[in-house]
Amino acid sequence: MILNKKKFNAVVVVEGKDDTIRLKQFFPGIETVETNGSAVSDEVLAELKKLSQSREIIVFTDPDFNGERIRRIVTKAVPIAKQAFITRKEGEPQKRGNSLGVEHASKEALERALSDLHEVEETKSDLTFSRYRELGLAAGSGSKQLREKVGAVLSIGYGNAKTFYQRLNTFGIGYAELKHAVEEAKND
Repeated sequence: MILNKKKFNAVVVVEGKDDTIRLKQFFPGIETVETNGSAVSDEVLAELKKLSQSREIIVFTDPDFNGERIRRIVTKAVPIAKQAFITRKEGEPQKRGNSLGVEHASKEALERALSDLHEVEETKSDLTFSRYRELGLAAGSGSKQLREKVGAVLSIGYGNAKTFYQRLNTFGIGYAELKHAVEEAKND
């Protein structure tokens, strides 16, 4: 996606108005569709299906449970949708009490996320859960922190052990690529 154009060739799916406001602050020509929370309506899904026939759809939700839920619902309805992620750190609010979100991300974080898109891969990854666990990404002390770092290296966001493993497979990230990302994350 070219971020310096006034008109984008994509529609970005976000959770709410605050996300739209933040994106338009830095990218005035961007077009968004708001899900208005985690209960994505049939009308919004129908609109996205229709838009996907002529435009690229990018799912860009918050790095939290509700954001992941929305991402799954939208991707099930529009399997060709591309995925953009910010890290949990990039989505941290400035004020205590606010929740994580796209609306708190810096221009640089938003640019990186919208430039480094992921597609759902139909090919099966060679990654097994036992190899995933051997790399220290599940069931070990420090696995949560390692998943956060690896998610940032791969630009696929954060998830608990099960969600992160599923995401790796969804995007076709194999053992060799994951091992390299783990090594890079550990050296950072």
